[in-house]
Amino acid sequence: MNIFEALRADHEIQRTLIDKLVNTSGDNDLRKNMFNKLKHELEIHADAEERHFYIPLIEKDLTQEKARHSIAEHHEMDELVEKLENTDMSSPAWLTYMKQLAQKVEHHLDEEEQEVFQLAGKALNEKDKQQLATTYQEEIDKSR
Repeated sequence: MNIFEALRADHEIQRTLIDKLVNTSGDNDLRKNMFNKLKHELEIHADAEERHFYIPLIEKDLTQEKARHSIAEHHEMDELVEKLENTDMSSPAWLTYMKQLAQKVEHHLDEEEQEVFQLAGKALNEKDKQQLATTYQEEIDKSR
């Protein structure tokens, strides 16, 4: 497995949770549990991705700008998660913020897969791609 395959697998988990969450309503256990799972997935993914993908990319001229941009998007997602945590789940505002988070996450994942991965593929050698996947996956597995 290489780093791109490892990241894509987690992206699918995030996409599935978001799709389900934007179709929930009210303040109930299902919405709470799915939101907590999404929050956890976003957090562990961002932490591991920054450490085992973006930091190595920041060190390379070709990928530095994209890596910095992607890290900034992680912080924007964190801010939306915080808004959601501070909003009553039964409020219409909660779903509005959830849809904003969904758009931000979808944009981030698409941009990463369609732009960042291509540049990173040129910047990293095969050994790096496999080693980063191993260290990334080890951190994810410890956090799950």
